[in-house]
Amino acid sequence: MRPIDVKHLGREQVICCWKVGDVLVDPGPESTLDTLLAELGDERPRALLLTHIHFDHAGAAGALVRLWPELEVWVHEKGARHMVDPTRLVASSRQLNPDDFDARWGEVVPIPERALRVLHGGESIDGWDIAYTPGHAKHHVSYRHRESGWVFAGDTCGVRHPSSGFVLPPTPPPDVDIEAWYASLDVIEAWEPDTLAITHFGSYSDVSGHLGRLRASLEHWSELARIVDAGAYEAALRAAEHAALDAAGAESFNQAIQAENQWPGLERYFRKRAEARAD
Repeated sequence: MRPIDVKHLGREQVICCWKVGDVLVDPGPESTLDTLLAELGDERPRALLLTHIHFDHAGAAGALVRLWPELEVWVHEKGARHMVDPTRLVASSRQLNPDDFDARWGEVVPIPERALRVLHGGESIDGWDIAYTPGHAKHHVSYRHRESGWVFAGDTCGVRHPSSGFVLPPTPPPDVDIEAWYASLDVIEAWEPDTLAITHFGSYSDVSGHLGRLRASLEHWSELARIVDAGAYEAALRAAEHAALDAAGAESFNQAIQAENQWPGLERYFRKRAEARAD
């Protein structure tokens, strides 16, 4: 297992691409493509395994297919069409990052449909098990590498900095589903991982402790979102980051999670749930 720090916006320990043999898991955004290619050197991947289609995880996929047309891209069925035509995805993301979208994420290159391996969850392919793990996003999957027992969990297993056990659930709009998230954590735990590999950031063998802290964090922060406004929620997140991490770690952590974008996802979840009950 080889972690490749793509040094997002020049900062370390924000976004990690994982190299497993001739497979890459979550290549990161196109804005960090030069770093990824320099780290790969002459090595050419056979496949890209995307946990989900958010640009910090999958944004470089189209550019890599343009470079290597035979590259196969694994993606959940609910995200596949947005890889072929990313117009709506780009428009939605620009609302979250209106001032620095291009610098932050780079070019979003459409992927030819022929390059996609569309997943549903439940498959076992080429030594990998795939589970559908929504909660952070409706198009999220996680991968178990059967030979090693490592689980590549994208954002379902949260954001954590290597210097601390502090872990937070990333909750940007529009697909946050708290109930589904808890169920997804149960699915991952049932795999009995040897190690959790997450995009933000690193690998962790304290699996039970990590998942327990994430469940508690998901409960705490989702409940807080129900009783405070966006500004208070962002301030509380940033305070928690700085309490748990040194200054450099807090900056890396917050660049990964973007505190200002977390309350809106939870607010939307609770509002939509209340509307559904009213109907």
